[in-house]
Amino acid sequence: MTKKIKHFIDLDSFSKKDFRVLLDKCHTRKNSKIRKGNAELDLDMCAEDKILAMIFEKPSTRTRFSFETAMLQLGGKTITASSNDMQLNRGETIEDTAKVLSRYVDLVMLRTNEHSTLIDFASESSIPVINGLSDRSHPCQVLTDLMTFEEKRGKINGKIVTWFGPGNNMTHSWIHAASLLDFELRICAPKKFSADKKIIKKALNEGAKIIDNISPEKAARHSNCIVTDTWFSMGDREDASKREMLKSYQVNNKLIKLAEDDVMFLHCLPAHRGEEVTAEVIDGPNSHVWDEAENRVHAQKGIIDWCLSD
Repeated sequence: MTKKIKHFIDLDSFSKKDFRVLLDKCHTRKNSKIRKGNAELDLDMCAEDKILAMIFEKPSTRTRFSFETAMLQLGGKTITASSNDMQLNRGETIEDTAKVLSRYVDLVMLRTNEHSTLIDFASESSIPVINGLSDRSHPCQVLTDLMTFEEKRGKINGKIVTWFGPGNNMTHSWIHAASLLDFELRICAPKKFSADKKIIKKALNEGAKIIDNISPEKAARHSNCIVTDTWFSMGDREDASKREMLKSYQVNNKLIKLAEDDVMFLHCLPAHRGEEVTAEVIDGPNSHVWDEAENRVHAQKGIIDWCLSD
């Protein structure tokens, strides 16, 4: 019997039950042992004798280091390349690349520009493919954020998560998560830079509780978690008019004080203090961005384990 290939492309491909199993797996991975050092292996070594290929069209700090550390702790190895290192840069198709790498390695992680690249690669891959980031979504990061919230505040079901700033790949993965874990998601963004309406509509049809186009003050009130991201994604052109329009969506202490007393602030990093968030917030007591960054390792381990499991 042919083993089913388990790709990790978008959160909305999961059922509620299966996604809860994955999220719990991430918690278990982190809590399974106290490490003497970050090179210490997990007891089960579920990626022993496995190789993860990582392809980067975009530069990375957290995605690269967390996946390499995760694979090492699981007993496996990694091969890392940028698209400029490969024949992709000379016209070889992504489909042909997928067929070749499927003969060399056991999993592939792609951090790419266009989401269609992931879909085309996965369509011809006979091994699991992981979405390390695309222009549509960033499921690894949002899985990490959910894990971080739950280890500090308990189950996220029934809580209020508020997104501040322009809609982007992070927002879309948060929308997917809202359908799976039954929390309220408020999206506070200018209409000109709102999240993809088709993604919102699909989530609403699935029963998600999403409030869009809400004022910053209303959005912040009683929030349990406030999330933001850089106003200019990697590769975006700096735009003074966009920056001016987004000033009122900056996460600052005024908004934090409108939220619940123990509101958690999250940011996927890198951050630009004084733009999307003030220094007093990101470096303040409500910020958990460093725990969030650490948890990338444990979330990646959960994803790798899930992809390799039957």
